[in-house]
Amino acid sequence: MNYFIKILLATALLSVLSACTNQKPSTGLYLLLDTSGTYTKELKKAQQIIHYYLANLAPGDSFAVARIDSGSFSEKDIVAKVTFDHRPSRANEQKRIFAQSIQKFIETIKSSAYTDINGGLLQASEYLNETQASRKVVMIFSDLLEELPKGYNRDFDLPLTDFEVVALNVTKLSSDNRDPNKYMKRLDYWQKRVEISGATWRVINDLEREDALVL
Repeated sequence: MNYFIKILLATALLSVLSACTNQKPSTGLYLLLDTSGTYTKELKKAQQIIHYYLANLAPGDSFAVARIDSGSFSEKDIVAKVTFDHRPSRANEQKRIFAQSIQKFIETIKSSAYTDINGGLLQASEYLNETQASRKVVMIFSDLLEELPKGYNRDFDLPLTDFEVVALNVTKLSSDNRDPNKYMKRLDYWQKRVEISGATWRVINDLEREDALVL
């Protein structure tokens, strides 16, 4: 074989191997779970959503689930995280371990007195940026009522440029039934908060729709 052809073939092979080694996940998904008050009763629905994404995310994608509690800007609130292997057998094992971690979390969860949604969004942005995913999606499974402990400061800009933020299962509180304006104002606040950060915003309450959770 001609020497120059050998060189070209070797260079092409190295390029392919390098591309495989450096392949970035196409999608990074971070799911925030509200664990305050009676909202923990909704977490069985969240578990079904998690199982859906475990089945549908692709090799190389990243997935993390974290709780929203009193102070959510912390890695300790991440319940499970994974970047799926390209080997099917390894990916299936990762999914099994992930599902087990979620099951244990659901079974042992204790309600939080507060709800630090902004802190959770900040932690989500840090995690997803580290994955270097080309598409970054944060989902918030919550009634979107933020209540912070005394002394917590959440007056900052959220670094969510080019992120997608999706609010799931935004249940109505008893006070919302008395005054629907409270519910509408809550949704409006978070939409403006997210969009001014450079992200897109969606609300999905009908989780029974076939296309509702498709990324």
